[in-house]
Amino acid sequence: MNATKVAAPPPRQVSAGERRSVFGTVFKARESGIVLALVVLVVFTATQNSRFLSGQSIRDILLGTAILAVLAVGQAVVMITRNIDLSVGSVLGLSAFAVGSMLRDNPGLPVIVALLAGLVVGAACGLINGAVVRFGRVPALVVTLGTLYAFRGAVYFWAGGQQINADKLPRSFLDFGDASVLGVPWLVLIAVLVMVIAGVVLRNYRGGRELYAMGSSPQAAELVGIKVGRNTTIAFLVSGALAGLAGVLFAARFGTVDAAAGTGYELNVVAAAVVGGVAVFGGSGSVWGASLGALLLTVIGSALAVLDIDQFWQQAIVGALILLAIGADRLVAVRVAKALKKRDSHV
Repeated sequence: MNATKVAAPPPRQVSAGERRSVFGTVFKARESGIVLALVVLVVFTATQNSRFLSGQSIRDILLGTAILAVLAVGQAVVMITRNIDLSVGSVLGLSAFAVGSMLRDNPGLPVIVALLAGLVVGAACGLINGAVVRFGRVPALVVTLGTLYAFRGAVYFWAGGQQINADKLPRSFLDFGDASVLGVPWLVLIAVLVMVIAGVVLRNYRGGRELYAMGSSPQAAELVGIKVGRNTTIAFLVSGALAGLAGVLFAARFGTVDAAAGTGYELNVVAAAVVGGVAVFGGSGSVWGASLGALLLTVIGSALAVLDIDQFWQQAIVGALILLAIGADRLVAVRVAKALKKRDSHV
């Protein structure tokens, strides 16, 4: 009598939710590490120079972080989809000069119109990036590297060597750059609002979860019916719009705008996102972490200035942080893959 053979159960498929849960725990730990690094850096710098914790110093740090954080939130949205946007600095410059020119020629316009205009200019640039990546099927790195120079060239052509000085801008707009609500600058409040809205959408809404699924596996996302092309375009549109908004904040804070506004910001923005736990390989990270990364980089720059250390070291430190963050991402990915494989073998 033949023994009845019992088929072995198929290996358990690891859901995307479980994988994100593991990654989420790791990146929450990294965000906690950033907070700890901030505390240590602030305490050490304050013991060396008490002026570091003065009211004006804290205000300057917050204002600097606000602009970088708005850019980092948009960059995080794009990087989560396994793409990158290197054009944000040029979009900031284009938006700042466009809005500055508009206010110079129409001094009676309210600030809200300037903010909306910046969003529109940035969104148009982001739409160009997204459309070329989607329909041209060109890697985002190549596309946005090209538009980085294209948008910057457009600003230089438009400016023609001229700059917009603070005395040409409406007083209400300049006051907006310095104004506060209950002691908190408007620029900081706008950055927090952007961060909260983006964080809620990514975490609690289907569109946000689809972006994470795309970053984890674009092919699998398409198989389950996610419109990868459309969502990629939306991600770049969001990044562009926020870069345009950051351009308005830049013009309001500094008053003087020229064709070089925002030059080099793209590297700091990518660094803020990566250091904040947004994986360069897509599928994980958060806008909260990216914003913390922006704060850390701003504090590092301020601390080096207060300690009278050559700014070269800021670039060296940022580069080291990027390498450490990328190395940590790969290490985490390998360990998570091994853990999930081991879990499957015991099921």
